[in-house]
Amino acid sequence: MTSETILTNARLVLEDRIVEGSLVVRDGVIAEVADSRSAAGVDMDGDYILPGLVELHTDHLESHYSPRPGVRWNAISAIQSHDAQIASSGITTVFDCLRLGSDEDDGFRVGEMRAIADALAQARAENRLRADHLIHLRCEVSAADVLDHFADFKTDGQVRLASLMDHAPGQRQFQTMEQYTLYYKTKRGLSDEAFAHFVTRRQESSAQYSDTHRKAIASACAERGITVASHDDATLDHVEEAIGFGVRLAEFPTSIEAAQASHKAGMSVLMGAPNVVRGGSHSGNIAATDLARAGVLDVLSSDYIPFSLIHAPFVLADAIDELDLASAIRLVTATPAKTVGLDDRGSLAAGKRADLVRVRRESGVPVVRAVWRQGERVA
Repeated sequence: MTSETILTNARLVLEDRIVEGSLVVRDGVIAEVADSRSAAGVDMDGDYILPGLVELHTDHLESHYSPRPGVRWNAISAIQSHDAQIASSGITTVFDCLRLGSDEDDGFRVGEMRAIADALAQARAENRLRADHLIHLRCEVSAADVLDHFADFKTDGQVRLASLMDHAPGQRQFQTMEQYTLYYKTKRGLSDEAFAHFVTRRQESSAQYSDTHRKAIASACAERGITVASHDDATLDHVEEAIGFGVRLAEFPTSIEAAQASHKAGMSVLMGAPNVVRGGSHSGNIAATDLARAGVLDVLSSDYIPFSLIHAPFVLADAIDELDLASAIRLVTATPAKTVGLDDRGSLAAGKRADLVRVRRESGVPVVRAVWRQGERVA
């Protein structure tokens, strides 16, 4: 039996413009987009209708699973709590980040990421989830055991994205010891002696393992059709290396030069939506808004605040004269979907999945009023 829903009197946010009209959903798929009102259907009262947001990088699940140091929550319960916040923020497709590569200081035990992935699969099979959840493997290439952990996911079809990261001092995100000291020594309360040992061990591991592991993981991803992301690229050499590995997503470049080179090479440049909302990076790196003004910002990620993904495009559209709202919304819908090969979603067009978000915004923070995934109301 055919199921049909008509949403009318809406501002429809298309990839290149906004039109006032109606949207027809039939059996979970967008059947028609019209620039006129329909006599039938549900009145959207002039609210925006957006494609469901596509989130490529969020560490948010981890905070539900481990809400306090040493505390582990029931995995299914943690996933459902995370999922509810994701969906109510307008996110209908989410890549949950799982960290690979153990460290004696990170607080997670070997096998925990695999267990979370299994719980995600179980939650999906039991129809517990509002959003469509996929997995993003955050691979710490300087860790001795990252390949062993990566092997735990060799047959997992949930994995669609992997990032190559090196958080050792002097590398990528932490090119100065001042940044590294603040992030690891001050925040963790390490003594001078403990911090010195920590730095030495991290630098030695990076020198020994990073290059080999980066190549091995990129090669395995190419064989399996997994999109590869670089992380915290800072120099033109980093970008050239990423090009060689077939990277399609440049996450959080730390210099304008790296962002420009990545964008020019055809990679999607990703920055944090919290960076936009806050007006700058919490770690002192480049501002996402500056990249948007330079025309080299392609994708936004909520990172650690799910609601920032719906908030940030409106902030950008308000702040940058050359960036209209339709273009800003592409940063969280069409472009991330295309970057990872999800061609069935990300825009309001006939034949696409009916992943939809109803948003009201007169000024300031937008309000998410309804969310549909494949035509089914989920929030």
